[in-house]
Amino acid sequence: MDIQTKKINFIEEFLRIQNEGVINLLEAVLKKEKSKLYKESLKPMTLDELNLRIAEAEQDIKEGRVYTTDELRSCLKISL
Repeated sequence: MDIQTKKINFIEEFLRIQNEGVINLLEAVLKKEKSKLYKESLKPMTLDELNLRIAEAEQDIKEGRVYTTDELRSCLKISL
């Protein structure tokens, strides 16, 4: 059985559930597993990667590719 078929079967079964406790349990498992997968996907930046990012940021500043705080707030429609 392929992954798409498994997902459809799971959704069909899920939609038949009438017990809120079971739904809460499944929701908690899903959140926990998604969090675990996300944490596993994170990896520390190497010193070379960090230095490259710093150099790129400094070059952006030199070439004027920056935004003022007011411009950013305007784009995000934030008022402080």
